[in-house]
Amino acid sequence: MSWLRALMLLALIVWIGGIVFFAFVLAPTAFHVLPNTEAAANVVGPSLTALHWMGIVSGLVFLLCSLVCDFMRHSQVRLFSPAHVLILLMLGLTAISQFVITPHLRVLRTEMKTAGPGAPPSPEFNRLHQWSERTEGGVLLLGIVVVVLTARRFDGRN
Repeated sequence: MSWLRALMLLALIVWIGGIVFFAFVLAPTAFHVLPNTEAAANVVGPSLTALHWMGIVSGLVFLLCSLVCDFMRHSQVRLFSPAHVLILLMLGLTAISQFVITPHLRVLRTEMKTAGPGAPPSPEFNRLHQWSERTEGGVLLLGIVVVVLTARRFDGRN
């Protein structure tokens, strides 16, 4: 069972660590170091897609391992434990970002390219970009709560 716990923790580390790295290192560095916003967006956009897929796989691995651990420990599965609900919310936010927000942002970026260099982003682009940041921030905050709940669970308090 310890290998299942390790896999659960690894999945959580990959997901939360990826978000932290993306938000605080990759995106700011790309927009600071690269010569223009288009070049930075060409790095950040595909990186965000990779981050989303890492999150989806990590969330599913966490859930599966957690359910198996519960079954092995208690001979029953607790489908709606607080950590499971939060992971499902994180998966939902990640899916919304990946399959709803990001494709719209891609279309708007293409339209901005055709408008010519130096054209300001549309209000719609700015609005969707804010929603993208909010969903990633929400996933990060929920993930931190899952880390605390998981630590308590392994501590024997839950």
